[in-house]
Amino acid sequence: MPLPVRPGLVYRLLYKPIGVVSTVTDPHGRPVVVDLVPTEPMVHPVGRLDADSEGLLLLTNDGDLTHRLTHPSFGVEKTYQVIVEGAMTNARAARLVREGVVLEDGPAKPVRAVVKGTQGTTSIVEIVLAEGRNREVRRIFEALGNPVSRLVRTAIGPLKDSSLKPGTYRELTSDEVRSLYTVSSQRARMQQ
Repeated sequence: MPLPVRPGLVYRLLYKPIGVVSTVTDPHGRPVVVDLVPTEPMVHPVGRLDADSEGLLLLTNDGDLTHRLTHPSFGVEKTYQVIVEGAMTNARAARLVREGVVLEDGPAKPVRAVVKGTQGTTSIVEIVLAEGRNREVRRIFEALGNPVSRLVRTAIGPLKDSSLKPGTYRELTSDEVRSLYTVSSQRARMQQ
């Protein structure tokens, strides 16, 4: 496979704060993710997090990597830490992984789901998806009767960074970019 890091391409890992939309422009005048990074060279968000969600979002001008990370045929996993209303047990999480749920746009089945703890009347769940339909995590838990009160994306494939704070970003290393290409290639081969 050719070296994925080419001159002129930039890769910025942003911690998207709540209230910022994952687009380049917004007709309603809301803050957009590209306002949080340098304007040159122009980058676009890879996938999206809804305005009420926060966490890791990649911004790049690499169209090939964008396709690999967003197209469901590549199956790149995204990890989320979610606080949901009500009790969620590991038995229910295991059943969710085993059976999935039916949403209005078809079945949804996470790769993994594990209850990490509870806080009063809420449960903390780590969920991993290999696709990224609109508001899918929120809709999965809504279908289970456990509405989401907080959603944080903590990983994109192998990419993690717990040191980023809301509204901050950093450039990816060459090794991190290569790891994203590698994981997308592996997933695509596994699905053939």
